[in-house]
Amino acid sequence: MLDASAEPLLTLKGVHTHIGQYHILQGVDLVVPRGGLSILLGRNGAGKTTTLRTIMGLWKASAGSVLFEGRDISKMATPDIARLGIAYVPESMAVFSDLTVRENLYLAARNGPLDEARVDWICGFFPALKKFWNYPAGNLSGGQKQMVAIARAIVEPRKLLLVDEPTKGLAPAIIQSLMAAFRELKDTSTTILLVEQNFNFVRSLGDTVSVMDDGRVVHAGSMAQLAGDEDLQQRLLGLSLDSHQ
Repeated sequence: MLDASAEPLLTLKGVHTHIGQYHILQGVDLVVPRGGLSILLGRNGAGKTTTLRTIMGLWKASAGSVLFEGRDISKMATPDIARLGIAYVPESMAVFSDLTVRENLYLAARNGPLDEARVDWICGFFPALKKFWNYPAGNLSGGQKQMVAIARAIVEPRKLLLVDEPTKGLAPAIIQSLMAAFRELKDTSTTILLVEQNFNFVRSLGDTVSVMDDGRVVHAGSMAQLAGDEDLQQRLLGLSLDSHQ
């Protein structure tokens, strides 16, 4: 649950990221409160995915700091960042195609055997996981692979979950299951930073929102404020949330 009075779990200060000759992040300032669900919005190419990948250490910040629980992690290797309790679900739905669903989850359980009670809890949102438990993950549909990717990220409790456009290309029924999963995660000690283009989805889930444009955060505030202000939506995003229900 969002604790607005607590120190932020994650803070980016003046973060720049270069990818080859391209200067993608140009001084990102971002605050993710401890608990609850924070949304990162913006047009395509604004730098949202690069922000997540920079937090995870997949791309290195060329300047600025990424503070997790007050510790600068910007120079750390990705496996070390993961060990701090941060998980990342990329838009690509990366799974081990030749391994079964069970084996994908087993590899993600770094701290020991699978917690069967937690697996049952996850499968309550995504019943197809149990149905295809012993199937190679590469044989699953796109929506089913997305379930596996999210299940891998939460198969053990995490402090911070980074999720990149989880509803892209998914059927409405699966999106409803995702919403239920994220709502329950919000009531645990997991903080979520979510990049998403399904505005009705984020409006119903988000506590705070930051809007990116051209490699910078140009607005930060409550989701309720943005959802209730069509003029602000038009100015920041060039659209109305109500037009994307």
